[in-house]
Amino acid sequence: MKSLGKYLLFISSLFKNRESFKTYVKLTLDECMLVGINSIVLVGLVSLFIGAVSTLQTAYNLVNPLIPDSVVGLVVRDLTILELAPTITAIIFAGKVGSSIAGNLGTMRITEQIDALEVMGINSSSYLVLPKIVGTLIMYPLLVILAGVLAILGGFLAAKFGGVVSTADYFMGLKMDFNQFTVSFALIKSVVFGFLVSSISSYMGFFTKGGALEVGQASTRAVTVSCIAILFSDFILAQLLLVR
Repeated sequence: MKSLGKYLLFISSLFKNRESFKTYVKLTLDECMLVGINSIVLVGLVSLFIGAVSTLQTAYNLVNPLIPDSVVGLVVRDLTILELAPTITAIIFAGKVGSSIAGNLGTMRITEQIDALEVMGINSSSYLVLPKIVGTLIMYPLLVILAGVLAILGGFLAAKFGGVVSTADYFMGLKMDFNQFTVSFALIKSVVFGFLVSSISSYMGFFTKGGALEVGQASTRAVTVSCIAILFSDFILAQLLLVR
C-alpha cells in the first residue's frame, strides 16, 4: 500500500508546475520516435510469427471433419484482436521500452541530473516523465493496430504456404460473425497497457537509489511489475467490458 500511494502521488506530481506547451510538444515527439518508431521491427516480426503459429496450431487441433476449415480464420481473428495483439505486444513492449525508460531515468537519478533540474526550479517528474507517458499513449495503440494486421497477415501466409487450410476458407473465417466491439476493446486495452508500462517504468527509474547495480535492478523490477499489472488489468477489463 505504501508503494501504491507513492506511485499515485508520483502520477499527481506530473501535472504540477508544468513547463510551456511548446516544450512538451518537442519532448513528446522525441519520445514518440524512441517509443514507437524504434519498436516497429520487433513488434512486426513477433506479430507475423504469432499469427502464423496460431493458424498452424488451430488447424492442427481441428481434427473433427464436422468442423469447417473456415473456423481457423475465425479463431485466429478473434484471438489476435482480443488477446494477442494488445496483450502479447504489451509484454514485449514492457521488456523493450519499459526497461529502457527505467534505465534512462535511473541513470539520470544516480548521476544527479534529476537533482540538478530540481535545483533550477523545474518539476523534474513532469519534465521527464509526462512526455514519455503521452508519447506511449499515442504510439502504443498504433503498434497494436500494426500487430493485429501483421498477425492476421502471418496467418494468411501460413495458410497459403503451409497447406493447412485454403486461403478462401481463411478469408471466409475472417469475415464470419465479426463483432466490431472487439476492435474497440483492443484499443481500450492498448491505452490502459500503454499507460501502465510507461508510468510504472518511469516510477521505478525515477526513485532509483544507489549505483549502476541498482539501475539494472530497477529495470528488472519495472518489467516484472509492468507484466503483472498488464495481466491483472487484462482480467479486470475483460470482466467489466466483455462479461454480461
